[in-house]
Amino acid sequence: MTGVISYLIFFLILAVTLSIAVLGLNLQWGFTGLFNAGVAGFIAVGAYTMAILTGPERDAVLGGFGLPFVVGLIGAMLAAGLAALLVGLVTLRLKGEYLAVATFGIAVSIQLVCLNWEYVTGGTLGLISIPNPARSLAGDPLAQNAVYLLIVLLVWGFAFWALERIVQSPWGRMLKAIREDEEAASSLGKNPVRIRLESFVLGCMAMGLSGALYVAFIGYVSPSDFLPIVTFQIWTMLIVGGSANNRGAVLGAIIVWGVWTSSGFVISKFVPTEIQAQGGAMQAVLIGLILVLMLLLRPRGLIGERMNVSRHAR
Repeated sequence: MTGVISYLIFFLILAVTLSIAVLGLNLQWGFTGLFNAGVAGFIAVGAYTMAILTGPERDAVLGGFGLPFVVGLIGAMLAAGLAALLVGLVTLRLKGEYLAVATFGIAVSIQLVCLNWEYVTGGTLGLISIPNPARSLAGDPLAQNAVYLLIVLLVWGFAFWALERIVQSPWGRMLKAIREDEEAASSLGKNPVRIRLESFVLGCMAMGLSGALYVAFIGYVSPSDFLPIVTFQIWTMLIVGGSANNRGAVLGAIIVWGVWTSSGFVISKFVPTEIQAQGGAMQAVLIGLILVLMLLLRPRGLIGERMNVSRHAR
């Protein structure tokens, strides 16, 4: 029984942490129509910022500041937001597939920087001994994970509440107006480029926050954590749950992460040993199949955008 509880806590920590990144993508794509294919890159910025700000002193590597956990979270969000601002100023005049290609290229570039800039990122060896605040608040590993789950839920709750308030505000309604008809929004005196940039930065800040929570839990970060498959996972979570609905984004994160982890367990137990090395590819194919089925059978996702009565009437 203890093993089951321990696994459920571990699962929920990662699922809820990833759901914060999905919420950020939902703000960009679901509410604003921005196709960000560089999610993994902004998660990486937040993760490495957390590791540098809160980690211990390391030989020949930037860091050793030992700052508090909360400072690390705020720093990760600011760093991801600054990176998004720089990227957005260059790319957000692009639309559709052009924006997708540009952001994907930037994410790959960030991953290569993490791989080669050893003084900042530790290169292929990564950065270790990233502090977890739960270790000072509880004794045994199960209690530590339970405490960290509470911390993650508190951060998630604040992020969810803030994003809900944002999308229900007049500014949030303007996001939808730009998504539906940018020219009409412009005719009302709004600046679509500026508003899209603001949405892009806020969404990437959520992704940076997700990366910070992830590395504080794992205690280690390396470039291999931010391969393009991460972007694929986050997008699948959003599409399965339903875009333009924050509850759907969270639901999709839990479901897809559950499928990913359970399929890994099944592969390790029942697939012949000689082909288990292809387990990651099998998982990706399974998630891809789920994505295709959702797009064919329920393109709005499990909990799609909430429509008002007047819109149905039209």
